[in-house]
Amino acid sequence: MSWTTVADVVGAVCLVAGSTLTLVTALAVNIFRDLLSRMHAATKPQVLGLVLMMTGVALIVRNPVVDWTLVLVVAFQLITAPISAHMVGRAGYRTGKVDPSRLVVDELTEDLEASQRQARGERAGADDGAER
Repeated sequence: MSWTTVADVVGAVCLVAGSTLTLVTALAVNIFRDLLSRMHAATKPQVLGLVLMMTGVALIVRNPVVDWTLVLVVAFQLITAPISAHMVGRAGYRTGKVDPSRLVVDELTEDLEASQRQARGERAGADDGAER
C-alpha cells in the first residue's frame, strides 16, 4: 500500500465527514427556533465541515497551487465566520430577535442603552443648532 493510496482514503474520509457536518449544519439551522441557536449551528460545525472538505480535496488532488488556494479559503473562513456570527447576534439583539430571558449573561444591555443615550444626545444637539 503506497502513501498515495493512504492519502486518497484519508481524503475520502475527510470529504465524507465534512459533507456530513455540512448536512448537520443545514438541518440544525432549519430545526432550531431562535436566532442564537441557529447562528451557533451555522458557524461552528460548518467551519469544521469546510476545513475537513478542503483537507480531503488537498489530499486527493495533491497539487501545490490548489493546496495554497485551499489554505486561503480556510483562512478566510476562519477569519470571517466569527466576525459575521458576532455581527448577526448583535444585530438580532438590537432588533429584538433575541429573547433576553433565555440569556445567562447579558452584556449588550449596557452597550445598547449607552448607544441609545448617545443617539438621543446627538439628536438633541442637532435640534438645538437648528433652532438658532
